[in-house]
Parts: sequence; structure tokens; C-alpha cells
Amino acid sequence: MNESNGFQAIAGREKGLRQQLTSAQMSMIAIGGAIGTGLFMGSTFAIGFAGPSVLISYAIGALITLLLMGCLAEMTVAHPTSGSFGAYAEFYVSPLAGFLVRYAYWAAIVLAVGTEVTAVALYMKFWFPQVAEWVWILSFSAGLVLINAISVKTFGRFEYWFSAIKISAIVGFILLGAYLVFGVSGNGYGVHLYSAHGGFFPNGIHGMWIAVIVSIFSYLSVEMIAVAAGEAEDPQRAVKQAFRATLVRLVVFYLLTLALILAIVPWNTAGTGTQSPFVTVMQETGIPGATGLLNFVILVAAVSAMNSQLYTTTRMMFSLSRAGHAPKAMGRLSQNGVPLNALMLSCVGIALATLVNLIYPKESFTLMMAVSMFGALFAWMMIFLTHYRFRRYHERNGGLQLSFRMRLFPWTTLLGLGLMLAILVTTAFTEVFRMTLVFGVPFLVVLVVAYQFGLRKRSAAGEVALEPSSR
Repeated sequence: MNESNGFQAIAGREKGLRQQLTSAQMSMIAIGGAIGTGLFMGSTFAIGFAGPSVLISYAIGALITLLLMGCLAEMTVAHPTSGSFGAYAEFYVSPLAGFLVRYAYWAAIVLAVGTEVTAVALYMKFWFPQVAEWVWILSFSAGLVLINAISVKTFGRFEYWFSAIKISAIVGFILLGAYLVFGVSGNGYGVHLYSAHGGFFPNGIHGMWIAVIVSIFSYLSVEMIAVAAGEAEDPQRAVKQAFRATLVRLVVFYLLTLALILAIVPWNTAGTGTQSPFVTVMQETGIPGATGLLNFVILVAAVSAMNSQLYTTTRMMFSLSRAGHAPKAMGRLSQNGVPLNALMLSCVGIALATLVNLIYPKESFTLMMAVSMFGALFAWMMIFLTHYRFRRYHERNGGLQLSFRMRLFPWTTLLGLGLMLAILVTTAFTEVFRMTLVFGVPFLVVLVVAYQFGLRKRSAAGEVALEPSSR
């Protein structure tokens, strides 16, 4: 089977989705997906682990993310499809790899939806402390499911404006923070706080490295640009444009905001408690109404990330169904081209979040984050491996003329793969993230068994599985 016929057969299974996302929407979706609870809430845990050295942690996370975006952009420009990196793994690595990547990633993002909706409930307590959190979980979930159910164009419009609010707020926060640190003297703010309270590495190199895990959780969802490419009006142009925008904005938004936070609030204050360090900074300024305004922005960020994650999980389940790895009903489309059944199934994360929040109200966010990490880390690691196989395949077979290339191959790809493997292994030696492998490894074993059983069942039924190319 040659590459052209082989991958076209995979992409052809996913026909029917509407290509209605504009380049502007794709760019905002790319950066907006990465600005959510991971930055606004997860940074609290990262600062607590690393102290001021969290800046190095997020720089390492940014490096991995940019390497990942480069690999993913190259493959997506060549093959824009909603199955994305799951479909690429199926063809360039093996059908089993495609199955594992799709399901592991789907499970991760479904649980990530749970962390976002849990965070939404926490943020609403700022204004309504007496209202039970599950009320907000169900209310916001219903609204976002409706947005995703109408059409991809509706999703794109809402996500564009959600992202615009987040980006505008972060720019405003940076300007305000810079003024407080560099424009006003005698307030005690400044970079000298980086070395106070235990120094730049108060918890050693170990603490800095643990915070890298949180940074990856924060950057999670940048990869959804590759999934959305299957419904873009001009996927090649949109992916290239989104990749370039992400390069600059990720570094500026994450590293600059964290640097300013740590120059205003001592790390041992910003890294404790249940509220976002952004809110802590605004409380420090004493500006009337500023805390409430920022809490609203953080709420929008969580709602936006949840909206994006519902979209991504829906398309991944749709891809699994069209590949024969999930019930056929999950691959059916509404009149507006939306896989509604897959959307409903992807709401399982909301139900889990509600249950966990009722049983473990104080630990719900960290528990959901730890469990959801495995699929995300595994999927990112497999993207690097798939890109290595993708490039080697085309070098040997003289296939596609690639209009976008990852620089310094294979070293950049192998660096990303090695760092992701190291992070995944590190979770086993941390108390907070130990559940990542405790949940993830058995889950992966179950998936392998399910795949083998399903393969035998399809073979017995006389169905011919799509075989990978010889490599």
C-alpha cells in the first residue's frame, strides 16, 4: 500500500465534517486553548513546588511545547484531518498505536474537562459562596454542550471571543504588573523577591523539575489546532499562521506573567491557598473592583478551555468510530455536521467531576489533574515518535513535498521525545502525580487487550483492517 492511497483511505473515513473555521478563529483557538486553568490555577501548584525557579520549569515546558507544535504543524499541513495525530500514528507507526493514542488522549481530555468545570465552580464561589459547586458544574456544562451541539461555526465564534477576552486581560495584567514593578518605587516589589524566602531554588532542582509536569498540563490543548484543521476553511494556511502566533504568545504570556507575579507576591504566598496567584496579585494592588474583574477573566478562561476540550474529545471519539474502534453511532453526524452522540459521550468527564467534587471537595482539582495527565503525556510522547517515523518514511520513499518543515531534524524531535519520556517516568516518584501512572499503565494494558479482542472480532466478521505501510 503506498502512502497516498493509504492515508487518503484513513482521511476519507472522516468525511462529512463542515470546513467552517476561519484562519483568524484557528489562530485564536490555538493560543486560547493553552490559556486556561493550567495557567490561572495550575500555576499555584507549580509555584508551590518550584518557587521562583518555576520560571525555568515553564521555560522547559515552553520548549517542549514549541517542539511539539513544530512536529505537529508539519504533519498537519501534509494531512489535515480531524483524526490528527491519532490518524498519523495509525499510518506511520501502527494501527495499534493509532488506537492507543486516540483513546488515551480522549480519556485525558475528558478528565481535563472535569478539572476545568471543577475550577469554574471554585471561581463562582467568589461571588456566590453559599451556592453548592455542583450547581455551577451542571449549569455551565449545559451551556457549553449546547454551543458545541449547534455547529462548528458556532463553536468557532464563541471560542474566538473567549480567547480574545483572555488575551486582552493578560496583556492588561502584564502592563499593570510591569508598572507596579518598574514604574513605582518604594512599594517593595521587584526581582529581589526571586532570591527571598529560600532563594531561587527553595525546593532544589527536584522541585523545579516536578513543576515542569504542571507546566505541561498548563500548555495542554495547544495540540487541538491539529484536530481543528479537519474543519478549517484553509487548513494549510491556518495551521502555519496559528503555529507562528503560538510561538511568540506562549512564551510572552506564560513566562512574562509568572515573572511579574513572583516580583509582586513572594512565592511562598503565591504558591499556597486555593485561589489563583493572579487574583492574589490584584488583591495586593488594592485597585477597587480589580479582583472581581480578574476573577471573571479567569472564569472565562476555564469556560473557554472546557469548550475547546469538549470539541476535541468529540472529534477524537468521532475518529475512533469511523476507524471501527467505537460504536458506529459515535460517528454519525447531525444535519449541521456535528457528531452529537460523540459529544454526549464526551460529557462523562463532567459527570466524574461532579462525583469527585461531591466526595473529595478539597482534593478534586489536583486528583482530576493527576489522573488526566497520563493520556496527555502519552499522546505528546507519541506525537514526537510519529513525527520521527513520518519524516523517515518520506525521506526513504520520496513522498510528499512538505511545505512546512521542522528544523534540525532528527535532533529536535528526539529531544522532545526524550523529555516527554523523562517527565512521564518522573510522575512515579512524586506524591501528587503518582496516580498518573497508577491509573495510566493499567488503562493502557486494558486498551491493548481491547484492541486485540476487537481485531479478532473484526477478522472473524470478515472485515479487512487497514495495514500500515512497510517501513
